[in-house]
Amino acid sequence: MATVSFKGATRVYPGTDTAAVQALDLEIEDGEFMVLVGPSGSGKSTALRMLAGLEEVNDGSIYIGERDVTNAPPKERDIAMVFQNYALYPHMTVADNMGFALKMQGIHKEERAKRVLEAAKLLGLEEYLDRKPKALSGGQRQRVAMGRAIVRSPQVFLMDEPLSNLDAKLRVQTRTQIAELQHRLGVTTVYVTHDQVEAMTMGDRVAVLKDGVLQQVDTPLNLYDRPRNKFVAGFIGSPAMNLLDAEIVDGGAKVGDYVVPIARDLLAKAGSDKTVTLGVRPEALHLADDGLPVKVAVIEELGSDAFLYGTAEHTDLNQQIIARIGTRLHNDKGEIVHLAPDPDKLHLFSASTEERLVS
Repeated sequence: MATVSFKGATRVYPGTDTAAVQALDLEIEDGEFMVLVGPSGSGKSTALRMLAGLEEVNDGSIYIGERDVTNAPPKERDIAMVFQNYALYPHMTVADNMGFALKMQGIHKEERAKRVLEAAKLLGLEEYLDRKPKALSGGQRQRVAMGRAIVRSPQVFLMDEPLSNLDAKLRVQTRTQIAELQHRLGVTTVYVTHDQVEAMTMGDRVAVLKDGVLQQVDTPLNLYDRPRNKFVAGFIGSPAMNLLDAEIVDGGAKVGDYVVPIARDLLAKAGSDKTVTLGVRPEALHLADDGLPVKVAVIEELGSDAFLYGTAEHTDLNQQIIARIGTRLHNDKGEIVHLAPDPDKLHLFSASTEERLVS
């Protein structure tokens, strides 16, 4: 096991002017499960491939433990990678797939069989060892790919969206298994996903990237409760945070005709800006007599929860608003309701810098 360090690591693809990963500084602790998350094109997979040695590092450096691996070939980095498409050999059995890398390393047959069986027990694959990949389900193939990584006993696991080919139910089940397995093995793991729910539920810490730039790295709950900027606030959380442009007035921020009360010292942090962005999580909105008027579009009843989707018609933009409300409230489509935010759960973002304002 080992730490991983990105020190100003930059990757610029030939023929492009913009860096795919820009001066990435990231410290990953020994045994930590670090998730890299962001939208398509954010640089998360490129960063992972730089760590794996599959992409050139144009500037900066990468360390695994105390060793500078910036220019080391992949086979000398002591890493194991789990790919999105599993990359199993179709003509080999599960046991042969899992033990293939050990065979290439010259590990004796008996030792290979022992390590494959140990990994198979961990993953519940014992009864499938003699089958070929075509006889397995997607979830089973994914576990074989995990097993192939485990038997190598690497210093670092690298996982590139390994759940993206699974159906929704299996994704939930498998992500729990991966997180539990990683915790049991204690191997430093870097996991890439575009799914922020995966990131929030699996990672010890989460690094959020946008356009190749690291926006924030923190625990899942801190990202949710204290996003550093407007992008992180809107990206982390499902359903997403409501972000509303508001005019700064005496006593608060005005959205349409509704004034949201905000402390004077916090508003002062906006400096010369005339407007701010209000961030309100769906669970921080409640039905009220006085609040932002919202036209109901649909109510999603989920049994234990219900979400109201509507449009705030205070501007021509007809901005979508999402609120978590009590179940079995029968508001009709097209009806106007009023939603007010919990003042203790408001987030305020600078209109000019998009950074979160903190008093």
